[in-house]
Amino acid sequence: MNITLPVLQEKLKAWDGCALCKTANPVLGEGNANAKIMFIGEAPGQREDEQGRPFVGPAGKFLNELLESIELRREDVYISNVVKYRPPENRDPTDEEKEQCMPWLKMEIAILKPKVIVPLGRHALGHFFPKLGMTQAHGKPQKLKDIAIFPIYHPAAALHNGSFRQALYDDFAALKAFLDAAA
Repeated sequence: MNITLPVLQEKLKAWDGCALCKTANPVLGEGNANAKIMFIGEAPGQREDEQGRPFVGPAGKFLNELLESIELRREDVYISNVVKYRPPENRDPTDEEKEQCMPWLKMEIAILKPKVIVPLGRHALGHFFPKLGMTQAHGKPQKLKDIAIFPIYHPAAALHNGSFRQALYDDFAALKAFLDAAA
């Protein structure tokens, strides 16, 4: 059976393999099922939990602005998270929670077959390159098999510390240059 994103969404709604699913709503990724670019954050926040959609809170609004700065829209890309449920009080997801939710992310990647994956923040980067830190990796493409991994700070970083704002714009500009060169 060929699994699709809508089927995966229904399966996630019925899944109870993570303690977070007892206190939060499932949030699978969304966007263009034919997207060549996939953005991956760490976990849903309060607004994402309420709406069942990724990146719809303040960080999501800033992500939309960053996408527009390189002439992309949400409809052009696919956006997801490592963890599919909001951790209480928006705390960082635990290693166990990330591990429990990882099969869902792997299925999304297998369905989409993106050419470029953009991990947003250290939790997402850690899935692909556990020993690579975001400070040295952001804005620089990495290769993993036949997929380009282009790490960028999480948009929420700029909401907590304004000094990250320009770094995010710079990284998105570098992403655009990378995408243009690849095309």
